Amino acid sequence: MFEHLQNKLSEALHILKGENIITETNIASSLKEIGRALVDADVNYKIVKNFIQKVKEKSIGKKVLNSLNPKQLITKIVYDELVSLMGEKNREINLSKSPSIVLICGLQGSGKTSFSSKLAFFLRKKNKFPLLVAADIHRPAAINQLELIAEKVNIPVFSLKESKNVIEIVEKSIFYAYKNNKNVIIIDTAGRLAINEIMMEEIKKIYQYSKPDEVLFVVDAMTGQDAINTAQSFSKILNFDGIVITKLDGDSRGGVAITISSIVSRPIKFISNGEKIEDLEVFHPDRIANRILGMGDIVSLVEKVQEQFDEKRTKKIYHKISKNRFNFNDLLEQIQKIKKIGNIKNIISMIPGIDRYFSFYGNQKDSFKKIEAIIHSMTPYERNNPKILTDIKRKKRISKGSGITLSHIDLFLKQFHDMNKMMKKIHAHSGKKIVKDFIYQMINKEKNV
Repeated sequence: MFEHLQNKLSEALHILKGENIITETNIASSLKEIGRALVDADVNYKIVKNFIQKVKEKSIGKKVLNSLNPKQLITKIVYDELVSLMGEKNREINLSKSPSIVLICGLQGSGKTSFSSKLAFFLRKKNKFPLLVAADIHRPAAINQLELIAEKVNIPVFSLKESKNVIEIVEKSIFYAYKNNKNVIIIDTAGRLAINEIMMEEIKKIYQYSKPDEVLFVVDAMTGQDAINTAQSFSKILNFDGIVITKLDGDSRGGVAITISSIVSRPIKFISNGEKIEDLEVFHPDRIANRILGMGDIVSLVEKVQEQFDEKRTKKIYHKISKNRFNFNDLLEQIQKIKKIGNIKNIISMIPGIDRYFSFYGNQKDSFKKIEAIIHSMTPYERNNPKILTDIKRKKRISKGSGITLSHIDLFLKQFHDMNKMMKKIHAHSGKKIVKDFIYQMINKEKNV
């Protein structure tokens, strides 16, 4: 996400020349290009105009310190304004009661049902006991969709398929939650093609009866400025607490995430940037501003890594590396864990500067597909004994089984052995350092294979 805007802003800031004082003359071209980049990213023109004016006022006349250059100074000012525009700080959802009730609302097709499941999965990782409530009585497939997604990760769903009374469903779900010790109730409500009287009347009834602790309005990033208009209209009727932006991994240019909070006067609380149930992030304006400006987001990356890598297993892997016993089964296991962190494109956006070396084209759903195909084409004995893969007959068989060219097989094997050598050298480092280096090696491997 934000790749297009990041590239444009980088080009705009690159124009700045090394002078001691920022003047209206030497900043003019950069500000013009920054404005164009934001408009191109689907940011409202009036907001862009105000944004540029603020950056200009805070920049002109500033003396550039010897340790900085004009680009670094303006980048800091642009960063501060982006953070301010996106809400300044993270606002957590209110889960102070037990059970806490979270009401999910939005238009049809915005991704409410998928988000409800993702939120339940996210909260369970935070040691909560969520219950999903299928309160969409209008869309026939809504209940089945919710049950199908939740079943895969063993999250309970409450539904009354025979009932068309949404208040009855909510009432019985709350009783069920108390009885079964569920401390978060997530109510997935019906959406409409547009905000209308019927939709609003139903959601108001649910709101009045359930008295939710948190109301989240879900918007589709792909709809651009329409998402902001919808949120504005909805906020006049129902006082929701926060915004969720879905489909940020699509073709959207990110303008919704940058501007919706300031226009609607509600904080963005979550963003969804993938199809997998783990593809959900808490929205941190400062971290997103870092990503937009190409400065990465190491804090979010570390949080994601910590969710998937346990210290005991890391020590075992390190021990195998130090004894030269790290094999393809171990590599496959680590790949599966890295994939769970999230989309590789998103991971790369969190590592400052690394995007300069990698380019991703098309719809790349599985960045490790080739590596996995190679390993799955090996025999169990070959996976456990990497050194025997010098035999050309074995490599040809693996090439045929995986559909990967022989030259790529050779490259993969070389990189595997190089990685082993590199990781052996860092035996004095901590487990976290090993994980960090491992991720970098995996990204390098994907680029070349």
